[in-house]
Amino acid sequence: MSIRPTIGIFDSGFGGLTVMRALLDLVPHARYIYLGDTARLPYGSKSRETIARYAVGSGRFLEAQGADMLVVACNTASALALDVLEAESRIPVIGVIEPGAAAAQAAAANNPRANGVLVLATEATVQSHAYARACSTRKLAAFEKACPLLVPLVEEGWTDHPVTEEVLRIYFEQAFGDAKADGIVPRTILLGCTHYPLIQPLIARVLKKHFAVHGPMRIIDSAVATAQRVAGRFVMSTSTSNEELDCRFFATDSIEKFQRLGSRFLRRPIAHVQHVDLGG
Repeated sequence: MSIRPTIGIFDSGFGGLTVMRALLDLVPHARYIYLGDTARLPYGSKSRETIARYAVGSGRFLEAQGADMLVVACNTASALALDVLEAESRIPVIGVIEPGAAAAQAAAANNPRANGVLVLATEATVQSHAYARACSTRKLAAFEKACPLLVPLVEEGWTDHPVTEEVLRIYFEQAFGDAKADGIVPRTILLGCTHYPLIQPLIARVLKKHFAVHGPMRIIDSAVATAQRVAGRFVMSTSTSNEELDCRFFATDSIEKFQRLGSRFLRRPIAHVQHVDLGG
Protein backbone atom coordinates (compact mmCIF):
# COMPACT_ATOMS: atom_id res chain seq x y z
CA MET A 1 0.00 0.00 0.00
CA SER A 2 0.99 3.67 -0.16
CA ILE A 3 3.95 5.04 1.74
CA ARG A 4 1.65 7.51 3.54
CA PRO A 5 -1.55 5.48 4.08
CA THR A 6 -4.75 6.85 5.55
CA ILE A 7 -6.08 4.53 8.25
CA GLY A 8 -9.70 4.85 9.31
CA ILE A 9 -10.59 3.61 12.79
CA PHE A 10 -14.00 3.40 14.39
CA ASP A 11 -15.49 2.34 17.70
CA SER A 12 -18.75 2.97 19.47
CA GLY A 13 -16.86 5.23 21.85
CA PHE A 14 -13.40 5.87 23.25
CA GLY A 15 -11.90 2.41 23.74
CA GLY A 16 -10.74 2.13 20.15
CA LEU A 17 -8.29 4.92 20.86
CA THR A 18 -6.07 2.30 22.53
CA VAL A 19 -5.76 0.67 19.10
CA MET A 20 -4.95 4.06 17.59
CA ARG A 21 -2.40 4.69 20.36
CA ALA A 22 -0.60 1.47 19.48
CA LEU A 23 -0.76 2.32 15.77
CA LEU A 24 0.76 5.75 16.34
CA ASP A 25 3.80 4.00 17.83
CA LEU A 26 4.07 1.47 15.00
CA VAL A 27 3.02 3.53 11.96
CA PRO A 28 3.57 7.17 12.99
CA HIS A 29 3.82 8.39 9.39
CA ALA A 30 0.25 7.35 8.47
CA ARG A 31 -2.70 9.69 8.33
CA TYR A 32 -5.41 8.75 10.83
CA ILE A 33 -9.15 9.33 10.92
CA TYR A 34 -10.94 8.20 14.08
CA LEU A 35 -14.72 8.00 14.45
CA GLY A 36 -16.37 7.49 17.81
CA ASP A 37 -20.07 6.66 17.41
CA THR A 38 -20.83 8.07 20.85
CA ALA A 39 -24.46 8.96 20.04
CA ARG A 40 -25.36 5.28 19.68
CA LEU A 41 -23.25 3.53 22.30
CA PRO A 42 -23.27 1.00 23.79
CA TYR A 43 -23.46 -1.32 20.80
CA GLY A 44 -23.71 -4.32 23.09
CA SER A 45 -27.37 -3.70 23.88
CA LYS A 46 -28.35 -3.60 20.19
CA SER A 47 -29.35 -6.40 17.80
CA ARG A 48 -26.88 -7.89 15.32
CA GLU A 49 -28.77 -6.20 12.45
CA THR A 50 -28.60 -2.78 14.11
CA ILE A 51 -24.90 -3.16 14.95
CA ALA A 52 -24.19 -4.14 11.34
CA ARG A 53 -26.10 -1.08 10.08
CA TYR A 54 -24.18 1.22 12.42
CA ALA A 55 -20.85 -0.37 11.47
CA VAL A 56 -21.50 -0.09 7.74
CA GLY A 57 -22.46 3.56 8.16
CA SER A 58 -19.24 4.26 10.06
CA GLY A 59 -17.20 2.41 7.47
CA ARG A 60 -18.75 4.34 4.59
CA PHE A 61 -18.07 7.63 6.35
CA LEU A 62 -14.40 6.78 6.84
CA GLU A 63 -14.08 5.61 3.22
CA ALA A 64 -15.57 8.92 2.09
CA GLN A 65 -12.98 10.72 4.20
CA GLY A 66 -10.23 8.95 2.24
CA ALA A 67 -9.37 5.90 4.34
CA ASP A 68 -7.22 3.24 2.63
CA MET A 69 -7.96 0.69 5.36
CA LEU A 70 -10.71 0.28 7.92
CA VAL A 71 -9.86 -0.83 11.45
CA VAL A 72 -12.85 -1.98 13.49
CA ALA A 73 -11.55 -1.07 16.93
CA CYS A 74 -14.69 -2.36 18.62
CA ASN A 75 -15.01 -5.91 19.92
CA THR A 76 -18.81 -5.97 19.58
CA ALA A 77 -18.75 -4.79 15.97
CA SER A 78 -15.84 -7.12 15.18
CA ALA A 79 -17.77 -10.04 16.66
CA LEU A 80 -21.15 -9.33 15.08
CA ALA A 81 -20.61 -7.24 11.96
CA LEU A 82 -17.16 -7.89 10.49
CA ASP A 83 -18.46 -10.15 7.73
CA VAL A 84 -21.00 -7.52 6.64
CA LEU A 85 -18.35 -4.80 6.68
CA GLU A 86 -15.98 -6.89 4.60
CA ALA A 87 -18.74 -7.47 2.03
CA GLU A 88 -19.73 -3.79 1.90
CA SER A 89 -16.29 -2.14 1.98
CA ARG A 90 -14.10 -1.36 -0.99
CA ILE A 91 -11.01 -1.20 1.24
CA PRO A 92 -9.37 -3.82 3.50
CA VAL A 93 -11.07 -4.34 6.88
CA ILE A 94 -9.37 -5.57 10.06
CA GLY A 95 -11.14 -6.30 13.34
CA VAL A 96 -9.70 -6.84 16.81
CA ILE A 97 -10.69 -10.45 17.50
CA GLU A 98 -8.62 -12.45 15.00
CA PRO A 99 -5.37 -10.59 15.76
CA GLY A 100 -5.92 -11.10 19.50
CA ALA A 101 -6.52 -14.83 19.08
CA ALA A 102 -3.47 -15.12 16.80
CA ALA A 103 -1.31 -13.41 19.43
CA ALA A 104 -2.59 -15.85 22.05
CA GLN A 105 -1.67 -18.71 19.73
CA ALA A 106 1.85 -17.31 19.32
CA ALA A 107 2.20 -17.07 23.09
CA ALA A 108 1.07 -20.67 23.49
CA ALA A 109 3.55 -21.83 20.84
CA ASN A 110 6.38 -20.91 23.20
CA ASN A 111 4.89 -23.16 25.88
CA PRO A 112 2.97 -26.19 24.55
CA ARG A 113 1.29 -26.68 27.93
CA ALA A 114 -0.06 -23.14 27.88
CA ASN A 115 -2.99 -23.65 25.53
CA GLY A 116 -5.62 -22.40 27.99
CA VAL A 117 -6.80 -18.82 27.38
CA LEU A 118 -8.88 -16.65 29.69
CA VAL A 119 -10.68 -13.97 27.69
CA LEU A 120 -11.80 -10.90 29.64
CA ALA A 121 -14.50 -9.03 27.74
CA THR A 122 -17.85 -7.26 27.92
CA GLU A 123 -21.10 -9.18 28.23
CA ALA A 124 -21.98 -8.67 24.56
CA THR A 125 -18.61 -9.93 23.33
CA VAL A 126 -18.76 -12.97 25.60
CA GLN A 127 -22.29 -13.79 24.44
CA SER A 128 -21.11 -13.73 20.83
CA HIS A 129 -18.44 -16.39 21.62
CA ALA A 130 -16.33 -14.83 18.87
CA TYR A 131 -13.10 -15.20 20.84
CA ALA A 132 -13.90 -18.80 21.76
CA ARG A 133 -14.41 -19.64 18.07
CA ALA A 134 -11.26 -17.80 17.00
CA CYS A 135 -9.24 -19.60 19.69
CA SER A 136 -10.80 -22.97 18.92
CA THR A 137 -9.69 -22.80 15.26
CA ARG A 138 -6.17 -22.37 16.62
CA LYS A 139 -6.52 -25.38 18.94
CA LEU A 140 -6.66 -23.17 22.03
CA ALA A 141 -9.12 -23.83 24.85
CA ALA A 142 -10.74 -20.51 25.77
CA PHE A 143 -12.85 -19.54 28.76
CA GLU A 144 -14.66 -16.23 28.32
CA LYS A 145 -15.39 -14.08 31.36
CA ALA A 146 -17.76 -11.11 31.22
CA CYS A 147 -16.50 -8.19 33.32
CA PRO A 148 -19.26 -5.56 33.12
CA LEU A 149 -17.90 -3.34 35.91
CA LEU A 150 -14.54 -2.67 34.30
CA VAL A 151 -15.61 -0.27 31.53
CA PRO A 152 -17.32 2.24 33.87
CA LEU A 153 -14.40 2.01 36.31
CA VAL A 154 -11.93 2.77 33.52
CA GLU A 155 -14.04 5.67 32.26
CA GLU A 156 -14.25 7.00 35.81
CA GLY A 157 -10.45 7.10 35.80
CA TRP A 158 -10.08 4.44 38.51
CA THR A 159 -7.34 2.60 36.65
CA ASP A 160 -5.18 2.14 39.75
CA HIS A 161 -7.79 2.18 42.49
CA PRO A 162 -8.42 -0.27 45.37
CA VAL A 163 -12.02 -0.75 44.20
CA THR A 164 -10.89 -1.75 40.70
CA GLU A 165 -8.25 -4.04 42.19
CA GLU A 166 -10.86 -5.82 44.31
CA VAL A 167 -13.26 -6.12 41.38
CA LEU A 168 -10.49 -7.70 39.31
CA ARG A 169 -9.61 -10.09 42.12
CA ILE A 170 -13.22 -11.27 42.33
CA TYR A 171 -13.54 -11.66 38.56
CA PHE A 172 -10.31 -13.69 38.40
CA GLU A 173 -11.34 -15.84 41.32
CA GLN A 174 -14.62 -16.64 39.60
CA ALA A 175 -13.01 -17.14 36.21
CA PHE A 176 -10.24 -19.47 37.34
CA GLY A 177 -12.71 -21.55 39.33
CA ASP A 178 -15.20 -21.83 36.47
CA ALA A 179 -12.47 -22.49 33.91
CA LYS A 180 -11.07 -25.30 36.06
CA ALA A 181 -14.56 -26.82 36.27
CA ASP A 182 -14.59 -26.82 32.46
CA GLY A 183 -11.19 -28.51 32.35
CA ILE A 184 -9.33 -25.37 31.24
CA VAL A 185 -6.16 -24.14 32.95
CA PRO A 186 -5.47 -20.64 31.57
CA ARG A 187 -1.89 -19.57 31.06
CA THR A 188 -2.72 -16.63 28.81
CA ILE A 189 -4.99 -13.67 29.60
CA LEU A 190 -6.50 -12.08 26.50
CA LEU A 191 -7.87 -8.56 26.92
CA GLY A 192 -11.01 -8.68 24.79
CA CYS A 193 -12.11 -5.08 25.35
CA THR A 194 -10.28 -1.99 24.14
CA HIS A 195 -10.82 -0.28 27.51
CA TYR A 196 -8.79 -2.90 29.34
CA PRO A 197 -5.27 -1.84 28.22
CA LEU A 198 -5.64 1.11 30.61
CA ILE A 199 -5.73 -1.33 33.54
CA GLN A 200 -3.19 -3.82 32.19
CA PRO A 201 -0.58 -2.90 34.86
CA LEU A 202 -3.21 -3.40 37.56
CA ILE A 203 -4.27 -6.72 36.03
CA ALA A 204 -0.65 -7.90 36.10
CA ARG A 205 -0.32 -6.83 39.73
CA VAL A 206 -3.53 -8.60 40.79
CA LEU A 207 -2.44 -11.82 39.05
CA LYS A 208 0.97 -11.75 40.72
CA LYS A 209 -0.42 -10.81 44.14
CA HIS A 210 -3.37 -13.19 44.35
CA PHE A 211 -2.99 -15.89 41.69
CA ALA A 212 0.72 -16.72 41.41
CA VAL A 213 -0.22 -20.30 42.30
CA HIS A 214 -1.62 -20.63 38.78
CA GLY A 215 1.89 -20.12 37.40
CA PRO A 216 3.30 -17.38 35.13
CA MET A 217 0.77 -15.82 32.79
CA ARG A 218 1.10 -13.87 29.59
CA ILE A 219 -1.23 -10.92 29.07
CA ILE A 220 -2.23 -10.30 25.45
CA ASP A 221 -3.49 -6.83 24.53
CA SER A 222 -5.76 -7.28 21.49
CA ALA A 223 -5.35 -3.55 20.73
CA VAL A 224 -1.58 -3.97 20.31
CA ALA A 225 -2.06 -7.23 18.37
CA THR A 226 -4.46 -5.45 16.00
CA ALA A 227 -2.04 -2.56 15.51
CA GLN A 228 0.74 -5.02 14.69
CA ARG A 229 -1.51 -6.75 12.13
CA VAL A 230 -2.31 -3.39 10.50
CA ALA A 231 1.33 -2.26 10.53
CA GLY A 232 2.33 -5.41 8.66
CA ARG A 233 0.20 -4.29 5.69
CA PHE A 234 2.15 -1.11 5.01
CA VAL A 235 5.55 -0.15 3.67
CA MET A 236 7.48 1.67 6.35
CA SER A 237 8.14 5.33 5.66
CA THR A 238 11.56 6.99 5.71
CA SER A 239 10.01 10.06 7.36
CA THR A 240 11.77 11.55 10.36
CA SER A 241 10.53 11.22 13.91
CA ASN A 242 10.00 14.99 13.95
CA GLU A 243 7.19 14.74 11.42
CA GLU A 244 3.94 15.97 12.91
CA LEU A 245 1.23 13.37 13.45
CA ASP A 246 -1.72 13.68 11.09
CA CYS A 247 -4.87 12.78 13.05
CA ARG A 248 -8.50 13.79 12.63
CA PHE A 249 -11.21 12.94 15.13
CA PHE A 250 -14.97 12.71 14.64
CA ALA A 251 -17.72 11.89 17.14
CA THR A 252 -21.47 11.56 16.74
CA ASP A 253 -22.18 13.12 20.16
CA SER A 254 -20.60 14.48 23.36
CA ILE A 255 -17.66 16.31 21.78
CA GLU A 256 -16.37 17.70 25.08
CA LYS A 257 -16.55 14.29 26.78
CA PHE A 258 -14.78 12.71 23.82
CA GLN A 259 -11.92 15.20 24.13
CA ARG A 260 -11.63 14.67 27.89
CA LEU A 261 -11.85 10.88 28.01
CA GLY A 262 -10.26 10.36 24.62
CA SER A 263 -7.09 12.17 25.67
CA ARG A 264 -6.78 9.71 28.55
CA PHE A 265 -7.19 6.69 26.29
CA LEU A 266 -4.86 8.05 23.59
CA ARG A 267 -2.37 9.42 26.14
CA ARG A 268 -2.13 12.52 23.99
CA PRO A 269 -4.19 15.72 24.03
CA ILE A 270 -7.05 15.75 21.56
CA ALA A 271 -7.40 19.40 20.65
CA HIS A 272 -10.22 19.23 18.12
CA VAL A 273 -13.12 16.87 17.50
CA GLN A 274 -15.63 17.37 14.70
CA HIS A 275 -19.27 16.45 15.14
CA VAL A 276 -20.82 14.22 12.49
CA ASP A 277 -24.44 13.04 12.21
CA LEU A 278 -24.69 9.48 10.86
CA GLY A 279 -28.45 9.27 11.36
CA GLY A 280 -30.47 6.90 13.55
